[in-house]
Amino acid sequence: MIKDSTKQTKTAQAKTTKKMSSSNKDDKIKLIEKKELPKTLDFDLSALFKDEGALESFAQKLDVRLQTFQDSYQGKLATLDTKAFGLALQEYDNLSEGLGAIMTYVFLRFAVDSKKYGALYADYELKCNAMYAKVMFFELEFADLDSKITDAFIAENTKYAFFLQNIKETKKYKLSLQEEQVILSLSPVGVDAFSRLFDESLANMRFRGVLSATKIGEEEILGLLHVQERKVRKLAHKNFTRGLRKNTHLLTYILNMVRKNVAIIQKLRGYEKPESFRHISNQTTQESVDSMIACVNANMELVHGYYRVKGQLLGYKLKDYDRYAPLGLAKKKTQMDFQDALYDTLQSFYKFSPKFYAIAKEAIECGWIDSHPKPAKRGGAFSHGSVPKAHPYVMLNFTGNRRDAFTIAHEFGHAIHQELSKTQGTLNHDTPLTTAETASVFAEMLLFDSLKKTLHGKELLDVYAGKIEDIFSTLFRQIVMTNFERTIHAEQGELKSEDFDKIWLETNEKMFGNSVQLTKKYAKWWSYIPHFIHSPFYCYAYAYGQLLVLALFGLYKKSEQKDQFIQTYIEFLSAGGSKSPRDLILTFGFDVNESAFWEIGMNEVRKLLKEFEDLLNNTAL
Repeated sequence: MIKDSTKQTKTAQAKTTKKMSSSNKDDKIKLIEKKELPKTLDFDLSALFKDEGALESFAQKLDVRLQTFQDSYQGKLATLDTKAFGLALQEYDNLSEGLGAIMTYVFLRFAVDSKKYGALYADYELKCNAMYAKVMFFELEFADLDSKITDAFIAENTKYAFFLQNIKETKKYKLSLQEEQVILSLSPVGVDAFSRLFDESLANMRFRGVLSATKIGEEEILGLLHVQERKVRKLAHKNFTRGLRKNTHLLTYILNMVRKNVAIIQKLRGYEKPESFRHISNQTTQESVDSMIACVNANMELVHGYYRVKGQLLGYKLKDYDRYAPLGLAKKKTQMDFQDALYDTLQSFYKFSPKFYAIAKEAIECGWIDSHPKPAKRGGAFSHGSVPKAHPYVMLNFTGNRRDAFTIAHEFGHAIHQELSKTQGTLNHDTPLTTAETASVFAEMLLFDSLKKTLHGKELLDVYAGKIEDIFSTLFRQIVMTNFERTIHAEQGELKSEDFDKIWLETNEKMFGNSVQLTKKYAKWWSYIPHFIHSPFYCYAYAYGQLLVLALFGLYKKSEQKDQFIQTYIEFLSAGGSKSPRDLILTFGFDVNESAFWEIGMNEVRKLLKEFEDLLNNTAL
């Protein structure tokens, strides 16, 4: 199994640190002073491989082991006893980890410098696909065994029981070994090639600067949409759109190729809908997803109401480039340096759990993070779970606004989840998207909860507004994107750029109503969204996770036994993908199969908006 490489005052601070030091629950954890934190961070990939020479040597040895595995077990699983199958399964786990380590290394090289390492990434993608083809038989052959044999194997290998059960249940969507090998062999020149082309193109695009004549990258220009000065936001919006338009033909073609791939795979595998494959990998049901999306779509007026108030506070009719404008009520700069962002995140983690703090601290000190934009570096942010023998890797593109601090918390949350779950082994390490976003969004809530206790009045209003808009982005905007994907994948044949523009505006207008005017320039902004290319129908998982976290965080804040909640939560994260999302969430007393569950999270959104309204009414502006 190849891991998906695509697959977020000084005095007061000093007092907090002193208080924390005196009540430290774990004396082995040395708390970091803000001045000790780095100003920038780069990946150290030595936990994977020392260099490309070590990578190549490992790959050659791994190929021999893969061939031995094939020779030993292909066509013979039915003859194994439960003990022999257990040994084979453990070796399959180890081999999968080896392939994952190789692809993680080359992907991270490529993500940081797509121009320099594009060829390396492509080379090892071909090599790893060829190597994986040697063990592809394992899951297919297991699925074809007599149910009495598979049940016996599952019963004796409880660590991998959920993994094996999933293979049985998804058997009907599998093709023959030869057909699967053909699909795998062609993937580097199929949709994966267009995914790489998209990454390289976006990473190398340069947009006309706003604050200087220097050309800037995607992350820098999008970061300008969060500044106070409206003229800067408007010009950034104009220049970014101009850059996208220059590449419209390419970006339209790539998205059409992704649409074709989804349609072909749906037909080949017999999926009921274009999005069905995602629900299967997310280990959720169409009904559960539909009820969640329906809940969000039915509550878009919460967004309309908030942005009408924001327009009144700013004193003008909002346009799309004003969505992320800071309220600026406190008349303070919303910019913050990297050390402050790291420090605030670490503090919030420690207040919740020293274990969270310890993992984040190690990430900072041991080369898990690449922090700032660079030429040819991929845009956005992610935490790559890597492989159990190593550790997660967090890529950021820190541009210096307060929202970037929440991105740090988000991606650190992912990393904590991935680090805790690696004890489950490679086959159980990754979590489905439906629960993968839980730790990241929960970490954002920890940071928000920590910050709002140190702020008052206008400054607190500014932070509330920022958090509400982040939730809107994670919850409502992601469903808008899912609505967009559902629409474009339901259409037959290739779509023109103008078709995508029209559908994009129509789906976004439902989120904003008459509270925000969407300009003609915004019509082109579908074309830079990476999830549409790398992971079709990924986006709803953010909303799924957001509503889940709001429910969990509300439970945490109300709990009279917070230590017990924290312990249960850590066990939940540590389970990784070894249990179904529904079973994991049931440990908190919530059932995601019940439509009423989603209203629990939505009520927390209403509660947050009410807190903002009350604070606004009680603050002299």
